[in-house]
Amino acid sequence: MESTESLATPLSLSVENVGGIDTTSVRLDPGVTVLEGRNATNRTSFLKAVMASMGSDQYTLKGDSDAGRVELEVEDTVVERRFERRNGAVTALDDGYLDDPELADLFAFLHEDNEARQAVARGDNLHEIITRPIDTVEIEAEIERLQATKRQIDEQLEHIDEREREEAELRTRKTELESQIADAEERLAELEAEIEATDADLEAEQESNGAVERDLDSLTDKRSELEELRFELETLNETIESLESEREAKREQREAIAVDPDTDVASLRSELKDLRDRQRRVTSQMSELQSIIQFNENMLEGTDTEIASVLRDDDETEAEADGPLTDQLVAAETVVCWTCGSDVAEEDIEETLERLRSYRQDKFGERQSLESEIDDLQDRVSSLEAAEQELEDLNERLAEIDAAIDRKRARISDLEDRKTALHDEISELEDAVEAQQSSDYSELLDLHKEANKVELELEQRNRQLASVEEDLAEVESLLEEREEYAERREQVVSELQDLRNRIDRLEDDAVDAFNEHMAEVLEVLEYENLARVWIERQTRETRDGRRKALESYFELHIVRETDDGAAYEGTVDTLSESEREVVGLVFALAGYLVHDVHESVPVMLLDSLEAIDAERIGRLVEYFADYPDYLVVALLPEDAAAVDVQHTVVQEI
Repeated sequence: MESTESLATPLSLSVENVGGIDTTSVRLDPGVTVLEGRNATNRTSFLKAVMASMGSDQYTLKGDSDAGRVELEVEDTVVERRFERRNGAVTALDDGYLDDPELADLFAFLHEDNEARQAVARGDNLHEIITRPIDTVEIEAEIERLQATKRQIDEQLEHIDEREREEAELRTRKTELESQIADAEERLAELEAEIEATDADLEAEQESNGAVERDLDSLTDKRSELEELRFELETLNETIESLESEREAKREQREAIAVDPDTDVASLRSELKDLRDRQRRVTSQMSELQSIIQFNENMLEGTDTEIASVLRDDDETEAEADGPLTDQLVAAETVVCWTCGSDVAEEDIEETLERLRSYRQDKFGERQSLESEIDDLQDRVSSLEAAEQELEDLNERLAEIDAAIDRKRARISDLEDRKTALHDEISELEDAVEAQQSSDYSELLDLHKEANKVELELEQRNRQLASVEEDLAEVESLLEEREEYAERREQVVSELQDLRNRIDRLEDDAVDAFNEHMAEVLEVLEYENLARVWIERQTRETRDGRRKALESYFELHIVRETDDGAAYEGTVDTLSESEREVVGLVFALAGYLVHDVHESVPVMLLDSLEAIDAERIGRLVEYFADYPDYLVVALLPEDAAAVDVQHTVVQEI
C-alpha cells in the first residue's frame, strides 16, 4: 500500500493495549506535530504504535494484555493491525501500511533504539546499514553464478593443458605402433607364404596327422587366451595404479581438512541453543521491564484514575476526588506510593525509574552482544558441519576405493592362477605335437608357432593403436575447444569485473551521498567542535571457506576543531556519550536524505533528542519539516518552545 504521492489529509490513529497505552485516538495533521510532555507520558509508546501501524515489527503489548491493535486511517485507506501474545511471544496478525518497512525502521523512525543510531554509538562497521536499502541482491547472485562458471572453465582449461602435455607422447607412441604393425603384417605375410608352401608338400601326410592338426588348433586357441589374459592383467594393474593415486589424493585432501578433534559439534549446538534461550530470556526481561517502567510512569503521571481512587483517603471531599488525578496523588514534592500507600519523595521514584531504564538499556546491550555471539557460533557450527560432511564423503569414497582395489587384486590372483595353468597346458600340447610329428611337420609347427605369435602381437598393437588414436582425437577436440573456453573465460572475467565495479560504484555513491548529507545536517546544527563527520570506504581481505576474498567496510571518522581553529581527527571511541548520540542522529538523518525516504514513507518520527539543545532542535525540525507528509517529534516542554516552524501540539495521549 506504499504511495509516493503527498498526503494532504489528516492521519488518524487508534491504539489499544500497545506499549503503555490502554486506549487512545490521536489525529495528526499534515506537517509537524510536537508531542509535548515530560518523560513517562506515553509519547514513546505512541510513536511505537505509529511505527506498528506502518508495518514495523518493533512493537510491544501492555504487560497485562494478551491482545492489542492499532488502526490507521488516512484519506480512503484504513489499515488495522492486531497483535496477540502466544506462548510468551507477541505476534502481529496483519500487515501494516508499508509493503516493506525496513527502510523506515532504519532512517525514518528515529527513536532511541533506532538501529542506525545505535550502530554509530557502538562504533560498528556501517557497511551493512548503508548498503542494506541498496538493491544488490541480484547483482551478488549473478556474481556468485559467474564465479562458479569461471571455476568450471578454469578446471576445464587446466584439464586441456594436462592433456596437451600428453599429445607429443601420444604421437610418438602412435608412430612406434604403426611401424610395429607394419613390420608384424609383413612378417605375418612371409610366414603365411612359407606355411602355404610347406602345406603343399605335406598334403598327403596331413590326412594321417589329423590329431596333430587338432593339437595345433588347440595351441592357437590357448595362446590367444593367454594373450587376452595378459592384456586383462595389464589393464587391471593400470586401474589399480589409478585407484591408488586417487586414494593418496583423497587421503591428502582428508588430512588438509582442519577439524579440531577436541571440538564437539554437538556441544556447540547445545551452546548455540543456550545462547538463543538466553536471548529469549533477555528479550522477555526487556519486555517485562518496559511494562514495569511504563506502568510506573503512568502512575507517576497520574493517568490511571481507577487505581488512584483506591489510594485516596476516606475523608477526602467529593470535590477533591473529582479533581485531576495528578493533583490527588502529588502534594508538594511527595506522592502516594501505589504499592504501599505511604507518601514517598517523587524524586526517589524518578531515581528508581531511571535505574530501571538504565538496567533495560544494559539488557539491550546484552541482547546485541548475544546476537553477535549467536551469529559467530552459527558460522562456526556451519563450518564444522560442512567439514564433517566433506570428511564423511571422503571416507565413503576411500572405502569404495579400498573395496575396488581388493576386488581387482582378487581378480588378478585368479588370472595369475589361470595363466600358470595355460602355460602348463600349452607346454603339454607342444610336447604332444613334437612327439607325433615328422621332421617336415616340425618345420611346419615352428612356422605355426611363430605365425600365432605374430598374429597375437599384431592384434595387441592394433588395440593399442586404436586406444592411442582415440586419446589423440580427444586431445585434438579439446585443443579446438580451448580457444572457445579462453574467450568465454575472458568474457566471464569481464562481466565479473563490471558487476564488482557496479557494486563499488553503488557503495562509493552511497558513501559520497552520506558524507554530503551529514555535512548538511551538521551545518544546520552548527556544532563548533565537530568540524566534520565522514565515512571512508575501505577493503580488507577475508576468507570464504578456503578462498580469499576482498570485503568492503565503512569506517566513520570524526574531525574535531580546537578553540584556536586547529583540526584533528578522532574516532567514535573518543566521543562522549552525548556526542555519540548526536553523531548517531546525524548519520540516521543523512540516511533519510540519501535514500529519499520521504518518497515512500509518509511519516517521520524523532524521539530521544535530549543530547541536543532546544535551539538546535528547532533548526533541525524546521529543516526536515518539508520532507515527510507527517513529521512527529517528541519533545520536553522547554524544547518544544524552541520550535518556530508552524506545527500542531499534542500534550495528552
